Amino acid sequence: MIRPLQPPDLAQVAAIWLDTNIQAHAFIPAEYWQGNFAAVREQLAQAEVYIYEAAGQVLGFIGLDGQYIAGLFVRPGAQGRGIGRQLLDFAKQEKGRLRLHVYQNNTRAVQFYLREQFVPQQESTDAHTGQQELELLWCATN
Repeated sequence: MIRPLQPPDLAQVAAIWLDTNIQAHAFIPAEYWQGNFAAVREQLAQAEVYIYEAAGQVLGFIGLDGQYIAGLFVRPGAQGRGIGRQLLDFAKQEKGRLRLHVYQNNTRAVQFYLREQFVPQQESTDAHTGQQELELLWCATN
């Protein structure tokens, strides 16, 4: 079930954010993610976040800032079950147009978004990590 984030979900969502970032971004020191954890947890409480819940457990979430995907995360161990696709489909239905940035070295995520009809727009360097990233765009077709 996909639903808006509620305050009791915050600990699980923040843990998923940290664990998934460390796992998916081995090319960035774990200390970077750990150092940003408190600020991100605070931001999550204020953001437009939708969670995927099953049997009372948060398995994934998508964070949106208007039409910008601030993050799409699925708990390690729950990946590969279509949860990310369901969250993304939910956002597509809600917004009609979506954009995001993804690290080029996160090839699994890049391939996921390309399969989901996102189109590369430009390359840039993330000022915080020094990593190359892609800006991707998806638009509903009429």
